Amino acid sequence: MVREILVYPNKTLKRISKEVESFDGALHDLLDDMYDTMRAQNGLGIAAIQIGVALRALIINIPLDDPHGEHYIDDEMGNDQPKENTLEMINPVIVSKEGHRKYQEGCLSIPGVYEDIERAKKVQVEYFDRNGNKQVIEDDDFLAIAVQHEIDHLDGKVFIEKLSFLKRKKFEKEWAKKFK
Repeated sequence: MVREILVYPNKTLKRISKEVESFDGALHDLLDDMYDTMRAQNGLGIAAIQIGVALRALIINIPLDDPHGEHYIDDEMGNDQPKENTLEMINPVIVSKEGHRKYQEGCLSIPGVYEDIERAKKVQVEYFDRNGNKQVIEDDDFLAIAVQHEIDHLDGKVFIEKLSFLKRKKFEKEWAKKFK
């Protein structure tokens, strides 16, 4: 089921999400709804807090690339983000970070805004899957950026908070004009 995505500056986005304790049908329904919501908005990732649920759950589904780095469509439905390729991370914790990298980020909660954000180049993350099995993933590509972005949401932060003071003030002024 597609749910409403909270848009900045909704105060709920500032809440720190609580750890998931039950890996049950309600969690599975939440993860499925998150996937449907993310895909409906052509997103690459979403945290539960973005649909108003303050639980430490996020999903990421990066479009498929062929071995030559070209983007391609996976099936006859035009789905280049098949559900089985979705990374579901429950109670994720970054256990190590290395290096620095700038990447242009966007966010479903701040539609139409893209900014260069500096993050760690490589991360190792421990998390649980939807069934409560402990997992570890390490990445030094786009997935590392996406994971850090979504974990920030779980900690009550949005990517624009990483902007310089002047860029942040400019953003806030322009964003406020959209809602007048």
